Amino acid sequence: MDNNNFSKMYDDFFGSSLLTDQSNFKKIEEVNEEIDMDNLLLDEKSIELLKKIILYMDNYNNSKTNNYITFNIKLVCDNKETINKVVNIFKSKSGSYITNSSSTSLSMFNLNKNTDLSSIYKNGIVTYTDLKAFDSQDVQDKNLFLFNLKNNLSKKNISILIDNKNNIDSFLTYDNDLKNKYFTFELVGIRPDIQDVYNEVKSKVILDEEKSVSLLDYITNTYNKTLDDYITYRDKLINYISFNNDIPKYGESKSNEQIFEELNDLVGLQDVKDALNDLVSLITLKQKTEGTLKIKDINLHMLFLGNPGTGKTTVARLLSGILYNLGYIKENKLIEVSSKDLVAEYVGQTAPKTNAVIERAKGGILFIDEAYALASDNGSYNDEAIATLIKAMEDYRDDLVVIFAGYTKEMQDFLNSNSGIVSRIGYTLTFKDYSVDELIEIFKSFINKAGFKITDSAINKAKSIIESNINTKNFGNARFVRNMYEKTIVRHATNTQEKKRKDLLVTITDEDINIDNLIQ
Repeated sequence: MDNNNFSKMYDDFFGSSLLTDQSNFKKIEEVNEEIDMDNLLLDEKSIELLKKIILYMDNYNNSKTNNYITFNIKLVCDNKETINKVVNIFKSKSGSYITNSSSTSLSMFNLNKNTDLSSIYKNGIVTYTDLKAFDSQDVQDKNLFLFNLKNNLSKKNISILIDNKNNIDSFLTYDNDLKNKYFTFELVGIRPDIQDVYNEVKSKVILDEEKSVSLLDYITNTYNKTLDDYITYRDKLINYISFNNDIPKYGESKSNEQIFEELNDLVGLQDVKDALNDLVSLITLKQKTEGTLKIKDINLHMLFLGNPGTGKTTVARLLSGILYNLGYIKENKLIEVSSKDLVAEYVGQTAPKTNAVIERAKGGILFIDEAYALASDNGSYNDEAIATLIKAMEDYRDDLVVIFAGYTKEMQDFLNSNSGIVSRIGYTLTFKDYSVDELIEIFKSFINKAGFKITDSAINKAKSIIESNINTKNFGNARFVRNMYEKTIVRHATNTQEKKRKDLLVTITDEDINIDNLIQ
């Protein structure tokens, strides 16, 4: 049963005069009322198809039709929120159409002969991600997986392939039945427009009229130029505004005195601050002496090592302005990427893709976050990306600064993956975890920048929460504190709904400190 045949069958059952009595059939209008799809980032055709599938399931469950159709989906999307919404719609509306409403996800990176497929296929909904990684799997593992997959597709389950269109199409070439018989229903994600981004960001932060105008101006000038997916772009922007109580600047240069004032205002990071001061002093000395001193050329390619939320990206942005003012880069720009922006889907395409990113970054800084992902064992594509980067670091050392960033432990694997990386790194900056007192200072800075006051008891409660979580796995440092601040402001707004006195409205108390859904 393909999509076209389903559409014809749907029209016959629910839209034509073939049915003399349609009074007992659920209508598409009722699905519209039951499921809010206004904020579902799928194209119109996909939303209409999704509604029809849900409607068909419902009428089948209510014995209005007895023709069972297996709905296996290609979801062309990189938006995690949209993906979760689609899965949740199927979970809530499929009823007895599938074996059960439980769901699970299987990444092709994790596929091997020890994968317990029988356990996975007990779920009513199974999503398959990172499909390109299937290429690098062992032939026997591939064949076994495809055999089990097709057996599962014949049952009362929903399977969803999630990736970009090229990766999905490539995966389906491994078995003609998959493409022609099973995965014939396609839902396609869309990228929100500038106004959508503006509306969502504005709904998450508190801005006056002037800053609201600046926000729209910033999004207009940066959104369509970023390599980030929508969710990443949106969250970075919300986090920046929440942290700084201001809109990011673009195309605006500051003096190094102003930049170092911003740097010194950051809590902690003393070793990093000292290292950057020393670097600027060395560069300045070299420039002042105009070659009189025999100081070797300064290699500015760097490693930023540290756990999440320790300020690596923030410092990289400040460094861009510093090096621009010193004349070491031609433009004050920082291009932020991850491994997925460098590694392509097919043989021979990784080098061109990586070179395209390098071309965009030339004249500025290329910041590669979670760079250790480039050392993952999934074929030669990653090696090709690393080799291309190493060549560019040498060829364009006067026109490009490359910063590799990531967790300290995981970055060792990356450094060991190619000896050429270490030899081309000039500076290594280590971003230490924040202490409890430093994290409290960061929390208080969020409060103060937003114009709030905070009681001593509220500070003590926040400190106790940080002390209880600081040694847990994957603790987010400043990210943890920022999330706690944001949830606290929401709780405060709820707690003060019935209050009118301004001093109460601007004061955070211990009752406002909120960690709901913060600790995983």
